[in-house]
Amino acid sequence: MDGIADQDKETLNYGTIESVRGSVVDVWFENGLPSIYTLLHSGNDKEIAIEVLAQLDDHRVRGIALNPTQGLARGMKTESNGKQLQVPVGKHIMGRMFDVFGNTIDHGHPLSEGEERNIHQPPPALDKRSTQSEVFETGIKAIDVLVPLERGGKAGLFGGAGVGKTVLLTEMIHNMVGHNNGVSMFCGIGERCREGNELYTDMKEAGLLKNMVMLFGQMNEPPGARFRVGHAALTMAEYFRDDEHRDVLLLIDNIFRFIQAGMEVSGLMGQMPSRLGYQPTMGTELSELEERIANTAAGAITSIQAVYVPADDLTDPAAVHVFSHLSASIVLSRERASEGLYPSIDLLQSNSKMATPGIIGDRHYKLAQQIRQTLSKYEELKDIISMLGMEQLSAEDSNVVNRARRLERFLTQPFFATEQFSGLKGTEVSLKDALDGCERILADEFKDVPESAFYMIGTIDEVHKKTDNVNKKDSPTPVTSVKPEADKLPV
Repeated sequence: MDGIADQDKETLNYGTIESVRGSVVDVWFENGLPSIYTLLHSGNDKEIAIEVLAQLDDHRVRGIALNPTQGLARGMKTESNGKQLQVPVGKHIMGRMFDVFGNTIDHGHPLSEGEERNIHQPPPALDKRSTQSEVFETGIKAIDVLVPLERGGKAGLFGGAGVGKTVLLTEMIHNMVGHNNGVSMFCGIGERCREGNELYTDMKEAGLLKNMVMLFGQMNEPPGARFRVGHAALTMAEYFRDDEHRDVLLLIDNIFRFIQAGMEVSGLMGQMPSRLGYQPTMGTELSELEERIANTAAGAITSIQAVYVPADDLTDPAAVHVFSHLSASIVLSRERASEGLYPSIDLLQSNSKMATPGIIGDRHYKLAQQIRQTLSKYEELKDIISMLGMEQLSAEDSNVVNRARRLERFLTQPFFATEQFSGLKGTEVSLKDALDGCERILADEFKDVPESAFYMIGTIDEVHKKTDNVNKKDSPTPVTSVKPEADKLPV
C-alpha cells in the first residue's frame, strides 16, 4: 500500500503562487510546467481551482480561477495531477442539477461514483458527421411548418422577457422526451439563480426532470466558471449521443453570455481587445463550442440557443458570429403575445435554412411560401383596416384577410407545459396534419367557419367539434324545459 501512496505523490506537481490579480493567478513551477487547460488546486483545503491559459516562460504559467480567490496569497502552494477540468457522465446524472465542476447543486443525495470526462473535447471528425439534412420535428405547428429545425443543427431563439421563451423550451423538452426517447439538457450561462430555480421547479412539477440534466454557471460566479459551463454541458451531451446513441436536445440560455464571459477572461489575461472591446479570439472560442453540436451516425445533438442581441444591433460582432452558426432563427413577438396568440412566434421574421424544396419537399415548400405571402399581404392591409374598416377592402383582399386570420389562429396550440394554467389539454401535431390544415384553410374550405373555432386547437378536424360546441352553447333553450321563476315562489 505504501508503494501505491508513493506513486500517487509522484504524479502530483507542486508550484508556488507568484501573484493574484482578481481572478488571474501566476504560478511558478521548478520543473514539469503544466500544459494549457490543466487544472491547478490551491487554497487551504485545495478548494480553489485555477485553469492554466498561458505559459509565460519555462517556469511560470498564468491561469484563471474558476472560484472566488478570497484567501489566496503569494507564496501559497498549488498542486496539479496533470488533469483538465472533468465532469461526470452516465445515466446516473439524469434528473440532477450541476455546477461547472460537476458538483450537484439541487440539495439531493450525493452522486454515486462513475465515469468522468474532460470538458475539452474535439468536435466530431468530418467523416463521422451525417451528410443528410434531416428535419427535427417538434410537434409544434408554427415551427414545423414555417421554421423547420435541423436535426443536429442550431436554432436561435430571440425574444424579450415575458413573451414565452421558457414555455416554448419546456414544451420542446416535453415532446423530445415523450416521443423520441431523447435526452434534454439545459445549460444556463450567466443565468440568474431565480430563473434556474423556477425552471427546476417547473420541470419537476411537469414530470420532465427524470429525462433531463441541468447545468448552471450563474451570474454571480467568476467569468472563468461561466466561460466553461457550456463545454461541461456538451461533454455530458456527447456521452448520450456517442455512447448511448440517443438524440439530445441541448438548450443554451444565453449564448451571448458565453461570449461576454470570454471577453472578461480575455481582458483579465491582458489580451489586446478587438472591435467594440470583444476578445480577439471570439470567433475561435465560439466555433470550438458550436462545432461540437453535430449530427453523427450515432445520434444528434440539436441545440436551441437563446440569443441576446446587444442594443438590438444585429451588426454587433457577437450577434454576427452567432448568426453564422445558426440554421434557424425563431423570433418571438410581444405583439402576438398581447393578442393571446401562443406560441407568440413572429411568423414573418422567423426563418430557417432548411426551408428549401430539396430538404422539406415541394409541397411543404410551396405551402410555406403561400402562408408567408398571405400573412405578408394581411400585414400590409392592417393600416387600411384600422383606418377605413373591412368594408372598404376589395373582395380579393377580404378573402386574404380571412385566410390570414384563420391561419394565425390555427398556428396557435395548447401546450402540455401550460395545461395547469390554461385548463386546455396539450396537443402535439404531426407535420402531415399541420400541412393538411394549412392547405385546407388556404383552399377556403372553412370560409364560413368562425375564426374562434381555429384558436388553440390541434389538428384541423377539431374545428368542427369546436364549432358544434359553440353552436350548442349559443342555441336557445326550449321554453318548455324552463319553469318561470314565479312558479317557484311560495303562494
